Amino acid sequence: MRKVIIVKPVSEEEKREYGSIRDLDISFCSESELGRQDISDTALIIGDISPAVLKDLVEETASGEKDTPDEHRSTRILNKPLILASASPRRRELLTKADILFVVMPADIDESCDIEDPAEAAEEVSCLKAEYVADKLIKEEKRDSFVILSADTIVSIDGKILGKPKDEEEAFRVLKELQGRDHEVYTGVTIAVKQSGRDVYYRQFHEKTRVRIYPVSDEQIREYISTGEPLDKAGSYAIQGSFAKYIKSIKGDYSNVVGLPVGRVFKELKQFLRK
Repeated sequence: MRKVIIVKPVSEEEKREYGSIRDLDISFCSESELGRQDISDTALIIGDISPAVLKDLVEETASGEKDTPDEHRSTRILNKPLILASASPRRRELLTKADILFVVMPADIDESCDIEDPAEAAEEVSCLKAEYVADKLIKEEKRDSFVILSADTIVSIDGKILGKPKDEEEAFRVLKELQGRDHEVYTGVTIAVKQSGRDVYYRQFHEKTRVRIYPVSDEQIREYISTGEPLDKAGSYAIQGSFAKYIKSIKGDYSNVVGLPVGRVFKELKQFLRK
């Protein structure tokens, strides 16, 4: 079971959300308490923690593992702290399962976009998230080096972008349109890298996955909507949730539909995060 330390005030609702993520040993503490904890087996640290503290902890952990055989070094493949510009629990879970150490710094931006092409729109919004966090790190925290990962997932059908539903009726209309048909899921990803004394470098890409849904009755759609699950999801469904029973086929990366193409992200990140 992977160990997770959360360093920030956490509401009861957030605790329940964290607790819904499987196979994690989660504990909560303050930044001062974190310095007294052993993080050698910690896969993930989330929260409001100063970069200096996290850097020291990661370096101490790495220095104590120099003789660790390669096959036991999965959590050290990417051994510099990555900054995830997203509050999505799905993206956190995907990165955690990939043993990528990261901290969370959500981007507080307006995610609306006038771009009609779904792939371009997903990349654009992901870039805006990365730019927001990069600007905050440089101006407020005076950081001169960092690596940021941001992402945005968009669902489209017949070239039309389907956003998050405003209410249950809109969710019903979207799912009614998707049932029995193919649609596409695009996740735009931005990696922002700043090295000491240099400007921020932005690397953008996207992945596309085609999904087909079985025919679904109005009653089944209403029943699914009553769970509340589709109301904050692009396309009005979560493939990893109870809607999974209506998925007929997937062509492409499954994790891309969840919210992050982990394999592609890992490949792109390695060149920036290796020692």
